[in-house]
Amino acid sequence: MRQNTRFDLTGKVALITGASKGIGAAIAGGLAECGARVVVSSRKLEAVETVAQTLRQAGHEAAALAAHMGRMEEARALVDQAQAVFGGLDILVNNAAISPVLGPLLDLEEGLFDKIMAVNVKGPLELCKRAYPMLAKRGGGAIINLGSVGAISPEPLLGLYSASKAALVTLTKVMAREWGRDGIRVNAICPGVIKTRFSAALWQNEEIAGRVLQQQAIPRLGVPEDVVGLAIFLASDAAALCTGGVFVVDGGHTI
Repeated sequence: MRQNTRFDLTGKVALITGASKGIGAAIAGGLAECGARVVVSSRKLEAVETVAQTLRQAGHEAAALAAHMGRMEEARALVDQAQAVFGGLDILVNNAAISPVLGPLLDLEEGLFDKIMAVNVKGPLELCKRAYPMLAKRGGGAIINLGSVGAISPEPLLGLYSASKAALVTLTKVMAREWGRDGIRVNAICPGVIKTRFSAALWQNEEIAGRVLQQQAIPRLGVPEDVVGLAIFLASDAAALCTGGVFVVDGGHTI
């Protein structure tokens, strides 16, 4: 039987932020299953070490690092630390983010604005900038930024979160244009409502969940595994000509 190697990530090193649970942990597992050596990161080392240990028990190469994406010195150092673990970097997945805060913009406090923009926008940008020379030196690589359908069509009472993800999507396109000639592909995945603890305020609210399902072509809420296949594709050679793309995983919510 012929083996399909388009999605083979053997020999690749991947760094995934926000990987202690939910979408980040699921993507880390998917990349590892395709052969990548993964570095999983989150604010708390104990939580992310549990993910790494589970992957190692399954026969994969995995390491855990702690870093807070809202603290730029930690964000910048994370890429260097990840490179030191496995000797390089080929795939960067920016998944860490601050949970959506429900409320109108008129109630927004300045401190909360700064905090959300730091974690959801500035931190990922600093990681990408730090990763750039490493990826370029290895002949290219893949960066995947986790956005949100709110970046495409803002949801009621999620204005600031939507704005931060829209900024990240635009940065994705800018990086894709500027770094493509260096072999670096940069794409964004924009999930809809995925059932994780991160988004519990949305899917546990019957009114919000009902409205979401009414708008979707596929009438069910997503789970983290729904995002994994797309992440594997974008990280692999199968997506060799894909850059600057904004891919939704939303059950048709944004149609």
